[in-house]
Amino acid sequence: MARASSKTGSGGIRNGVLVDLEAIRSSGRKVLTEAEVKTLLRERGIATTSFVTPTRDELDSLDIHFPVAVKVCSPEIMHKSDVGGVYLNVHDRREMIKSYEEIKSRFPDADVLVEPMVGKGFEVIVGVTDDPTFGQCIMFGSGGVLANLIQDVSFRKTPIAREDAKEMIEETKASSVFEGFRGIKADLDSAVDMLLNVSSLATELDGLLDQLDLNPVVLGPEGCVAVDAKMVLR
Repeated sequence: MARASSKTGSGGIRNGVLVDLEAIRSSGRKVLTEAEVKTLLRERGIATTSFVTPTRDELDSLDIHFPVAVKVCSPEIMHKSDVGGVYLNVHDRREMIKSYEEIKSRFPDADVLVEPMVGKGFEVIVGVTDDPTFGQCIMFGSGGVLANLIQDVSFRKTPIAREDAKEMIEETKASSVFEGFRGIKADLDSAVDMLLNVSSLATELDGLLDQLDLNPVVLGPEGCVAVDAKMVLR
């Protein structure tokens, strides 16, 4: 995928189409779709799931490995699970088409995102917020559906260096996974690299970015991958 460029550096390419954050904000839209966010992340070396946003006709011949996740993809819907817009562990083409059609019947103006399921791993959260007191900060902590309940997180002002990223991880209970907690193995360097790349992206978009939320990020023995991603512009 070729790198996109703009005067502000705030672009990316999805299916050959420029994702122009300045234009999105100027149009009055602040929330990006999951596909747009993941495109920007992948452009900057931040691993996400591979995804497509196919038409209904393309599903019959779609080359994809099952099981898959089928999700509603719309700037109007940030919390997809809350509205029943996510189908996980879809095991075959028939079920994928059924899930797709159910989403389109309830959200006719939305795209539908299809992506392979990620293997088992430990779930963490990586985020960026524009704090009114401290300015732009990056976050790392235990993730998944209980992230808000657990509140096991660490913060730093952006930009961060490699030692900052390591310290952030060490300050959380999630760090135990890198020590082989209950047989779970995760690659520390890939988590550090993700934090550094997210920090770099956030610094590049400072003044434009209000919130970035990667949750869950699945940690495994050979790397980490952002499974879901949200971005809100200022």
